Amino acid sequence: MTTPDPRDTPVAVPEAAPSAPGGISVDPDETVLSRSYRALSIGIVSVVLLIAFEATAVGTAMPVAARELDGVSLYAFAFSGFFTTSLFAMVLSGQWSDRRGPLAPLTTGIASFAAGLLLAGTAGAMWLFILGRAVQGLGGGLVIVALYVVVGRAYPERLRPAIMAAFAASWVVPSIVGPLASGAVTEHIGWRWVFLGIPVLVVFPLALALPQIRRRAAGPVDDPDAPPGKRRPSFDRRRIRLAFAISLGAGLLQYAAQDLRWMSLLPAAAGVALLVPAVLGLLPPGTWRAARGLPSVVLLRGIAAGSFIAAESFVPLMLVTQRGLSPTLAGFSLAAGGGTWALGSWVQSRPRLEPYRDRLMSLGMLLVAGAIAAAPSVLIESVPAWTLAVAWAFGCFGMGLVISSTSVLLLQLSAPEEAGTNSAALQISDGLSNVLLLAVGGAAFVALGGGTVTHVATEVTGSHPGAFAAVFLPMAAVALIGVWVTTRLRSPRG
Repeated sequence: MTTPDPRDTPVAVPEAAPSAPGGISVDPDETVLSRSYRALSIGIVSVVLLIAFEATAVGTAMPVAARELDGVSLYAFAFSGFFTTSLFAMVLSGQWSDRRGPLAPLTTGIASFAAGLLLAGTAGAMWLFILGRAVQGLGGGLVIVALYVVVGRAYPERLRPAIMAAFAASWVVPSIVGPLASGAVTEHIGWRWVFLGIPVLVVFPLALALPQIRRRAAGPVDDPDAPPGKRRPSFDRRRIRLAFAISLGAGLLQYAAQDLRWMSLLPAAAGVALLVPAVLGLLPPGTWRAARGLPSVVLLRGIAAGSFIAAESFVPLMLVTQRGLSPTLAGFSLAAGGGTWALGSWVQSRPRLEPYRDRLMSLGMLLVAGAIAAAPSVLIESVPAWTLAVAWAFGCFGMGLVISSTSVLLLQLSAPEEAGTNSAALQISDGLSNVLLLAVGGAAFVALGGGTVTHVATEVTGSHPGAFAAVFLPMAAVALIGVWVTTRLRSPRG
């Protein structure tokens, strides 16, 4: 059951309406940077900024690290290790936040993320490096869900779109500066400092945010439907087991997709057997049939994130191998997208556009589908390569409209005591769709002669343009399904 948004009606907000646990009052004229919210907002956005910088910088350092550690054959697992552990951590964080408050999972997640960076940065062997990435993923999964719960508890509903837009905006500078800074550090100082330099920077945002989180969002939220005096269970053990199954299943599917042999059918089948019941148990009932309300919000998040990220992963490779661009220019073709993504997030946060949120999300998914479908047009020599950068900027604007809006709707549709569990479901949909669609796209790419990139130059052997089309066009079709899902985000009575 949702609370009516004060922006939907001209009714005045009471002068001392509580907005968070502890009876904290709300001033209707306050913003996320007003005095009472400033330290919290700057602190949690800075945490997202550091995570974003690491995420965008690590890809530049990874090839050098893999070659130096003699682990190029295990290169993909440095990424998948992060992803699979984060899926488990998202569910754990949701359970932990609902039952104990978001403070403990947030601090534990940041400590785990920093420990993973230190382990990866000091690794002397590839298996230690992969272990460090897995510890990072565990911390990242804990942090992202806990931050959603903090937003749901500490900010009144009218300020949540603005803080979600700030989260998106915090990716703009890292998406542009991160690869360049990481390249310079890797070349002149060493790849290890890309990992070792970030943990020290976490101290400042923690010092700002933790006192405010302890004041505004700490502790469990009582279930209004529970009998008086009934103690909430510590953890739902069944959900924890399902989380482990979904993490292990996703890892097995990634492994099978990277090794297209008959023997790979065995881990693929085991992965599916683990994933199907786990997904059905962890996502809201009705998600896969796009039931109205919360299930469709969770499904849309997966469709949007999975189709776009799976397609974006192949954009630089296509520009380098098919149009002869340098890796730097290929990376810059996506740089404008960081700004337009933040712009889309800012647009959806405008109070006057709240009644039209569903239409904005439909427009966003149309832009996403159009950008993905337009990408393989640069395979035609007469089409300028810069047209892809323009198309991708529009696609990122659409993603800004959709991704931030799904976060806002999820909090609107969640009871306070369920915010952690539902936020975890949203992130699982996001992460799992990335795994599955990347696996499908990668398998199609390899099967149709995509080839492999050499380690010395930008030349690709055995590459075929049709392999890229086999990735982009199915992802555009998936995004078009998302347009239909946007019509089912609210119940008929709205």
